[in-house]
Amino acid sequence: MNLVDSCGWLEYFADGDNAGFFVPAITDTANLLVPTLALFEVFKRILQQREENAALQAVAMMQQGAVVDLTADISLSAAKLAVTHKLPMADSVMLATARRYQARLWTQDGDFEGIEGVHYRRKVMG
Repeated sequence: MNLVDSCGWLEYFADGDNAGFFVPAITDTANLLVPTLALFEVFKRILQQREENAALQAVAMMQQGAVVDLTADISLSAAKLAVTHKLPMADSVMLATARRYQARLWTQDGDFEGIEGVHYRRKVMG
């Protein structure tokens, strides 16, 4: 199973320099998990930068994977991970969700560098 965090989805939708890194996880929809928090973050960012129709199209594509709700169990695991790894709330929720479902987390977010179970590629600064 794979889980692409919000920055990965945004990189993919913007066709950024690392977009191709995320293609294998995003196109394998049978093995793709999509946290509801990722839907929120991606919809919000695209809505701010473009318009509602573009944001709706993006989340429709994301929902081709299995959407995973934020449960109490995942929330508590995320809180522990936030403390252990000094992660922000959203990052810890992504990691806790990936771990709950034994999924690999795909990201270019430097907060995840070196964490077990994370497939990380450094963001290209342009």
